[in-house]
Amino acid sequence: MADASRMDGVLIINKAPDMSSAEVVATVKKLLLARKVGHAGTLDPYATGVLVCCINRATRLSRFFLGSRKTYQAVLRLGIETDTQDATGRIVSTGEPISVSRQQVDRVCRQFEGEYWQSPPRYSALKHQGKPLYRYAREGEPIQKPPRRVEIDSIRLQSVRPPLVRFEVACGAGTYIRTLCHDMGKALGCGGHLQELVRLESSGFTLQEAISLFRLKQAAEAGKAAERILPMGTALRGMPIIIANKALTANIKHGRVVTKDEILPSTERNREGLVKILDEHQDLIAVLGFQKQRQEMQYHCVFN
Repeated sequence: MADASRMDGVLIINKAPDMSSAEVVATVKKLLLARKVGHAGTLDPYATGVLVCCINRATRLSRFFLGSRKTYQAVLRLGIETDTQDATGRIVSTGEPISVSRQQVDRVCRQFEGEYWQSPPRYSALKHQGKPLYRYAREGEPIQKPPRRVEIDSIRLQSVRPPLVRFEVACGAGTYIRTLCHDMGKALGCGGHLQELVRLESSGFTLQEAISLFRLKQAAEAGKAAERILPMGTALRGMPIIIANKALTANIKHGRVVTKDEILPSTERNREGLVKILDEHQDLIAVLGFQKQRQEMQYHCVFN
């Protein structure tokens, strides 16, 4: 049986409510007796669902997950606005009795699909002069960051039963779903806030692949926790794979110059983006990137 404490890989956790992402990371580290654990994209304490945890050397891969697309299921509560834009905040305004149709809500959803400028919430982990915004807000000195462009791939209505609207949203990195709910409420003329949030997918990992901390604890006690850890070579889903021969493996491990000609057939030498390099044993040895108008590959991450 493999020793989970010595494994490098990715573990998909189904985060429970009322627990911070940092608390999940600390629990995973304790259960696996791991040297290092980090997450690739925080979830607010009230939210549940997919939390990608990187174990040991795989913590170096977290940056490749942070910019990934994500899918959420959300419940918008119409008629009430809060200072945090979610159900944990203080009520700051209430609207008239809610009377909206599915067609009205659907039209508003369509308005937000594509790119839109979103103002980050004042209660967030974004930093100003090295200090999280939520600390300024709690101290009575809220700071509003300038709007930034976010991408909403799709919003799919699941039910409209005023005052509750349930929907599924697929979006790009950096999108605040509670702010989307706030903005949708404004567009409907009655205000609103995020009442529930479940992350269904992140970095290509789905809720069906995730394990709860309770189940992970059981697996750890049975000596089977390692079975839940995905190897680094398979964790970077969607990234093209190059299988290196012994010569290329040696060049990479010694930090020598690697050219496109060494890893690609002539028909693919105009490829751009990142590639993961696996050795003959299917172990990840590096992530390299193509450089425009240059033959040399750029080193992004190397595992010796």
